[in-house]
Amino acid sequence: MNITGGAVTKNEIPAATQLFTTDWVVRYMVDNSLGKYWLERHPNSDLKSNLDYLLPGEIQTVDSSENLEDMRLIDNAMGSGHILVYAFDVFMKMYAEQGYSSRDAALSIVQNNLYGLEIDKRAYQLAYFALMMKARQYNRRALQPEKVKLNVHVFEDTDTVSPEFLDALSGEYADDIKQIIELFSNAGELGSIIKFDKTFNWTKLRENVEDMHTDALDIFGMNQSKKIVLKVLTIGEIMSTKYDVAVTNPPYLNKFDPDMKKYVKKNYADYSGDLFSVFIFNNINLVKIGGYAAYMTPFVWMFIKTYEKLRSYLVANKEISSLIQMEYSAFEEATVPINTFVLKNVPNGSNGTYIKLSAFKGGMNVQRDKVLEAIANPDIDYLYRTNQANFKKIPGSPIAYWVSNQLLHDFLVGIPLKNISPAQRGLTTGNNNLFIHDWWEVLFNHVDVSRSWRKNQTSKKKWFPYNKGGKNHKWFGNRELIVNYYNSGQEIAEFGKINKNSFGFQGKDYYFHSGITWSALTSASNTFRYSPQGSIFDSNKGPMLFSNDDSTIFSLLGFLNSKVTTLITKVLNPTLSLQNGDMDKLPIKKEIFDQNIEHVVRINVLLAQSDWNEYENSWDFKVHPLLLHIADDNLSIWYYSVVLTNRGAKNVPIFRLWGVK
Repeated sequence: MNITGGAVTKNEIPAATQLFTTDWVVRYMVDNSLGKYWLERHPNSDLKSNLDYLLPGEIQTVDSSENLEDMRLIDNAMGSGHILVYAFDVFMKMYAEQGYSSRDAALSIVQNNLYGLEIDKRAYQLAYFALMMKARQYNRRALQPEKVKLNVHVFEDTDTVSPEFLDALSGEYADDIKQIIELFSNAGELGSIIKFDKTFNWTKLRENVEDMHTDALDIFGMNQSKKIVLKVLTIGEIMSTKYDVAVTNPPYLNKFDPDMKKYVKKNYADYSGDLFSVFIFNNINLVKIGGYAAYMTPFVWMFIKTYEKLRSYLVANKEISSLIQMEYSAFEEATVPINTFVLKNVPNGSNGTYIKLSAFKGGMNVQRDKVLEAIANPDIDYLYRTNQANFKKIPGSPIAYWVSNQLLHDFLVGIPLKNISPAQRGLTTGNNNLFIHDWWEVLFNHVDVSRSWRKNQTSKKKWFPYNKGGKNHKWFGNRELIVNYYNSGQEIAEFGKINKNSFGFQGKDYYFHSGITWSALTSASNTFRYSPQGSIFDSNKGPMLFSNDDSTIFSLLGFLNSKVTTLITKVLNPTLSLQNGDMDKLPIKKEIFDQNIEHVVRINVLLAQSDWNEYENSWDFKVHPLLLHIADDNLSIWYYSVVLTNRGAKNVPIFRLWGVK
């Protein structure tokens, strides 16, 4: 979940991060991790016929003498236990193959094979109950908690451990116990990302605590403290164990409170863009060599710069076994684009299986049906088999599994755009409502539209044309905004300092230069426009490219507005936001710098400019001053009645009041 509106507090985290995992995604994750792990070690198993979501691909035989009762699967953000419940069913099939009775198998699974951790007590209770009921289907003894111990737990803070209990700790392991108590002081927020800096002897620690004497009166809360510490030691041991398989839908959270932010930055600096990326890193290292980790997460980790270090780490050190990239808005439970994938804890050694569902709209049922179609027919055109080594050939190592060999070659031989015309960020006003207006909100003679004055001169006017993205117009257009840049941004700087707003003048040397601008928010295709001399540009929504050579600008503009560039940018970043870093990576070949291309582009710009001018000239614009108010010696405010009417439409005039100097 992409949280907005400030940091999420500790008490809000459970509600903000509990998302239901769609049933078919659960089955895909478990089938392609636990199921595949079993099939690698039991190539003659009939289990494969029961794994409906096992993706096509080679299953490599692995020699193993591992006992079924020793196989471990963990969901360390288990929620209400959906993943564990389905894993129970898969384990039951394995036990049946090995000749176990269903009664014995059910108890063994919940006591030996399945592990779960959670920060939300209500979700933990649901998971516990669900697993007990699964076991109860096969064995009535499962409802006797004194005989059946489940390995599912909820995190609790240790801040209620009494000082007297800490003082009573003694012996060789006292310091280790105190260290663990300190580590779990904020366990209700940190949960499974708590990091141990050393290896502990959990058996000895537990024996030390169990041997502590407590009296019957217990006026210092020693018994309750002892109970909490023993539970923490159990959870700590679960977190320190290596598993055959880890499967989870981790929390999606990127707005941390100060304590969590500090902890994540300290312990997971390279993966701190979001909690889900910390889980991706943690869980693939939580499993044994040759083990599997499966996830459902937002798919932004595959492409954007925030997660580049995570991608580089995975591509270099682990194997992407399979991945399903869903349609952008398919997951109804949250407004985030989703993927589900399985990693194997081995260096890359074989091709991965990838399914691209971007073209199929209609929700998760449609996504499920398309996955089943691909499993039934591996030759379908949205299923890909590729080696992840190819990802390193593309700047930023995006997980672009569908890219052709020809395009990979272009990345290798092309010149990065940043070496020709680096993308520039521009102005941050700190208060757009105050400093940015539509052109018709200000008297025309207060706007400097001149392109003749030079960089080292200072205009006496207050308002200037401003590029800030906008609608999908190609070649020229979206010249609707003006910005208050009086005396080189004097009022922006003064206002920002007084109100402690974030403001900045990035790319200042490029202000008023001609170049190429674009709308950072994109949909079906990119839209790049020529911006003539005289405009300032925005830091986020209207970035620009510049060159000292107009021929270069127009040739680049032709390439950027081509379908080829749209294809490449969807490789670099298929989200809806085209950033400067994505632009810098575009591979440029010398063939685009051609006089014929430049000529056609100049004509396209002139035609688009003509259309835009006709649009601007179709409006009647009248301003009627109503009142002059002098607030103090330095501020005067005019109030206007603005009447704006479209000559070509039978609409009612627009009336608006605004105050400007």
